Amino acid sequence: MIGELSIINEWIPEQMEPGTVFVLENAGEVGEKEDPYWAVLSCPSCGTLGLITRKQMAGLLPTICGSPQCPAQFFIKDDEITPRKPF
Repeated sequence: MIGELSIINEWIPEQMEPGTVFVLENAGEVGEKEDPYWAVLSCPSCGTLGLITRKQMAGLLPTICGSPQCPAQFFIKDDEITPRKPF
């Protein structure tokens, strides 16, 4: 798993390698009012694209890969990725 995020400024899905983040143009306007979608993240383990919320981006909630083949669970803190510890 990649340990650091890379932020891109332009939405080019083909350039999103594992651990890449694209902050949405309408960040904070879509999704639940208490925790709206904030960015698109390429899973740092497998590269699957998925939406993440403001709380996940701030490291308050864990992020779980949406791929059925990838078990990645992690926290984002600043630009670093920390694997979630097993229970």
